[in-house]
Parts: sequence; structure tokens; C-alpha cells
Amino acid sequence: MLKQDTSFDQCIKCTVCTVYCPVAKANPNYPGPKQCGPDGERLRIKSAEFYDDMLKLCTNCKRCETACPSGVKIGDMIAVARSKHAKHNINIKTIRDFVLSHTDLMGSVATPFAPIVNAITSMKPVKKVMHKTIGVHDHKSLPKYSHGTFRQWYKKHCHNQTHYPQQVHYFHGCYVNYNHPQLGKDFIKVMNAMNIGVQLLKKEKCCGVPLIANGFFDKAKKNALLNTQSFAAVVEKYNSTIVSTSSTCAFTLREEYPHVLKVDNANVADRIEYVTRFLLKAFMNGNTPKLKPINKKVVYHTPCHLERTGGSLYTIELLKMIPGLELEVLDSQCCGLAGTYGFKTENYDTSIKIGEDLFQKIRHANADYAITDCETCKWQIEENTDLTTIHPVSLLAMALAD
Repeated sequence: MLKQDTSFDQCIKCTVCTVYCPVAKANPNYPGPKQCGPDGERLRIKSAEFYDDMLKLCTNCKRCETACPSGVKIGDMIAVARSKHAKHNINIKTIRDFVLSHTDLMGSVATPFAPIVNAITSMKPVKKVMHKTIGVHDHKSLPKYSHGTFRQWYKKHCHNQTHYPQQVHYFHGCYVNYNHPQLGKDFIKVMNAMNIGVQLLKKEKCCGVPLIANGFFDKAKKNALLNTQSFAAVVEKYNSTIVSTSSTCAFTLREEYPHVLKVDNANVADRIEYVTRFLLKAFMNGNTPKLKPINKKVVYHTPCHLERTGGSLYTIELLKMIPGLELEVLDSQCCGLAGTYGFKTENYDTSIKIGEDLFQKIRHANADYAITDCETCKWQIEENTDLTTIHPVSLLAMALAD
């Protein structure tokens, strides 16, 4: 039985969360996480009239939770408050929020016609129309779709995975399936080099984080229930680990399901791992693939949700094991995109202001690649620095000895 979160009682009003909040620094209209979270929750318990739509300015980056010395789940508190109290007025921007958040539906429709869809959404007149109507900022480029899904590729090319002595199940997520199948291919390449086979879940849905961010909580909960059931089935039948190559997906599957969506995942949460943690443990236990030198300089940006879990250490240590790599770990904060947040016209200026320090550091680093674990960080960095940005797993795949 999931208990009601009363961690706001632990808030000592130190305001360190507000100091660390990227939105509070960039947008004076946002009251800050302390006021929106613990302070606001005390009032909302008395009456829903105390709910303030300013909570929608929160990016759900969780940096407030990372900073909090008392362990208060401030970001979760804000998300749950939005679920309970936010009013959903139907207007033309509802179309935008639906399109940005229903990634499985839009990906299924778009991938068969990816070249056409990508070309149309890249046209300046189309961007101007979207800016003026549904509120997608015309300086943003919508994510490009792959012509064909990762699952379709897997079915055609991965018949031999059962031959490996060790197996993992892969939660590929929407990004790999519809936008960037190459990351899934790189993941399989690395796993197979370690004598590990990769299986897909029979059913998986979007982890739910874009649905949560855009107010579609009922749909997010349905996805969470389906995914949790799929995880339970493979854990029971195969005693399998579920590995994700998305730092946000892994965080959501483990943490957001019980705390925000009230879906009990206690029987599977410990079996869900972000990929770099899984890989580093395997490397340290002696299962290291043969690696050739990568004589490149890379800069590493830590995504917010990975920092929230303390998982950036695993990625950094893994990167250090690649021979010949010159690694600079950036002292960076949020990139500003925050999933779908920065695509919206009303958030664009705040998004860019949040990320500007990061962009400047990357522009002056004289690096060959930027490395990050988060797909939306990749989009934001590439769009604002022109530096190719890749996932740690893709860099590992490049380093595999032939």
C-alpha cells in the first residue's frame, strides 16, 4: 500500500532548493520550489483554491530534490499538485501538448512517412505557422523521426540473441524506437561484445514523463501499469534485469511511478537499471570488452534526472575506461529544454536563459563531441552549439575493437 507523501513536514525553510532551481534564476514570475512545493502543499491541504497555475513553470528537473538537505520530494509534490488541481482549459495549445506528449501515437503515425514529415516540420513557413497558432517556438526544430522503428529493425536482425549465456531485457523507450534507432543498435553491439544477449519486452509504452509534464496523468498511469506488468513478467519468468539507455526513462520507471503516479512497482524497481551503472558493474567484475583508443576530446554534460539519482558517477567512470579519450566533465546545470518544456513559445526564453552557461562552456571547449545520457539534452546542445552530441553507449560502440 503506497503511503501519502507527507515529507513537506521535513522542510526546514532553508530555501536552498530555490537557490538551485534553474527556473527561479531565469524567470522572476516563478515563485520557486519552496513556495510551490512544501509551503504551497500546506495550504492546498486546507483548500484547493490555494493552487496556483505558476506551478506549470516547473520543469520537473528535480534539482530542488538533489539540493534539499531534508530529503523532501519537492518536484514530486509539485507534479502531484498539478495532477490533482490543475484546470485543463481546452484551446488550440492543447493540440500542441497532446502532440508533444503522446509519443507512441505520434511516432507510430510518423515513422512510415518520416522523410516527408521531417521535411515539412523543418520548413520555415511551417515553423512560423506553428509558432503563431499552437505555440511551438519557431526557433526550435522538432525531433526528426526515423524511417522505420527500432523494434522493426530488431525483429529482422536479432534472431541470434538467445545464444548468449547472459540475457537482459531492454526498455528502449520512444526516442530509440521512433527517433534514433542507432542508439539501440549501439547498445546491442556493446552488450553482445560482452557476451550478453538483448531481449525486448513483449509490450512497452512511453515511460510517461512527457504525459506527466503536459498534464495527461490518466494516460501516464495507464502506461505505468502496463510497463510495470511487463517488467514483473520478465523478472518472474527470466529473473531478468531491465536496462534503459535513457536516464530520464530509468528515473521515471523507478521513482516517478510510485511517488507521482501512485503505481506500486516495489517488486520490480530494483531490477530496473540505467545502462552505465549496469555496464560499469560488469566492467569492474571483469567483463570488459576489448577497446581500441579513441583519440578524441569530449565534454560531458550531466542530465538533471541522472544527477538526482547520483548516477552520473557511473557514466564518468565508464568514460574514463575508454583508452585515448580526453574527458572534460562540465560544471553544468540544467540544459533548459527539460523534455517538452523548451519547445513551447511561452517557455522558450526561460529555456535558453537556463542553458546559456552550458552552451558557452561547450562552445569554448574545442571538443570533438559532447556526451550526455539524455536525449532532450542532446537536442538542446546540438541546436545551440552545433557540436555533435552522442550517448555514452554510442561512444563505447565506437571504441569496440574489431
